[in-house]
Order: sequence, then structure tokens, then C-alpha cells
Amino acid sequence: MRLHVMRLSNYSGQIAFEIYIYWHRSLFTNMATVVRKKIVKEAGQPVDELEEQVAQALFDLEATNSELKADLRDLYIAGAKEVDVSSSRKAIMIQVPYRLLKSFHKVQQRLVRELEKKFSGRDVVIVGVRRIVPPPRKGSRVQRPRSRTLTSVHEAWLEDLVYPTEIVGKRMRHRVDGSRVLKVLLDPKDRNSAEPRTESFSGVYKKLTGQEVVFEFPVNE
Repeated sequence: MRLHVMRLSNYSGQIAFEIYIYWHRSLFTNMATVVRKKIVKEAGQPVDELEEQVAQALFDLEATNSELKADLRDLYIAGAKEVDVSSSRKAIMIQVPYRLLKSFHKVQQRLVRELEKKFSGRDVVIVGVRRIVPPPRKGSRVQRPRSRTLTSVHEAWLEDLVYPTEIVGKRMRHRVDGSRVLKVLLDPKDRNSAEPRTESFSGVYKKLTGQEVVFEFPVNE
């Protein structure tokens, strides 16, 4: 900034002011362009305010966090949504391209911790972008990949939500009113870190699938 001020001093007041405004706008435009590289959405889909904030947070961490800098260089997100978990709790669901999911997993614990500092009071969860393909028509020779079935996609989202905690069991519970709720058992060794987040896991899973889920930790005998 000092260098720019010294150079501007060689011009008259009005011209110097116009040069400064042009330089400032160019800098802002370039920064915005770099930040936008941290979010890539499908063609035609607008980027909302929350997604810009998450993209900016990723850009800032890449620029200032020496532990995350190298790992974040080639990573970007595909979307972000705020989920109302309860009347007093919200979560941010960050959607990432499926091909980048493993790369996000390498830094997920550190990244989530830093993002939750920036988005204080909200849990941050990361899920891969997956698409459900409907069953082929009767008589069609086209085969649907198993990974694209509704059941497989829902199971994969469940694993994304609780990562790096391992799912050790599942049960479907039937209520007296006929409704169903999925009971998921998580590895008890991660209880201290995962249990405070299970309410957000449930809220985000319902947002994704429309299904209710509860998380429990089996007791080791």
C-alpha cells in the first residue's frame, strides 16, 4: 500500500483518486475471482451468500494456515447449505465433488475444526455429491450401477456424515404409529468427539433423505 501511495503522489488529486479507485476495484475483482475457484457448481446454478462465505473461509485457510495450505490448494466445494437441527442449533452441510472426497477426508478433522471457529455456534459436516439413478425400465438393457441406487447413496451419506467414526451396526426400529427410524451404532472409542455432534448428524441426514435416524454408542462389556 505504501508503494502505491508514493506513486500516486506524482499525480494531481483527481487523477490520483481515479487511479486509486481503479486499482482498488481491480484488486477486489481479482480476489473475488480467486475465491470463486473454491466453489464450482453445476452450470447455471447461482452461488448464494453462505456458499461464498464458505469459499472465502477455505481461501483464507489456504492462505494463512501452514498445516492446511498444501492440502487445500486443489480442493473446492460444490455447495453449502445451512440446516436447522433444532430450535437452538444449526449445522452447515458442505457438499464436495465425489472425486475429491478422499482428499477432503485427509484433512477433514483439522479443516472442520477451523471452519467451526469461523462459523461459531454451528457444526460443520462434509458430504460427497452423489446422484440417485432410478431403476431402468422393464426390458431395458441399461444396467444401473449399484452405487447409484437409493439405498447405496443413503448409506454412503451416512458414512460421510460420521467420518472418521466407524459405523458398527444398524437397526430399523418400528414405532407403534407405523413410522420407522433408523438406529445407527457408532464406534464407542469415538464417543467423546462424536456424541456432541449426533444431533447435527440426524438433522442433516433427514435433510438429505427425509428419513429419521438416531445414533447410539454400544457399551463395551
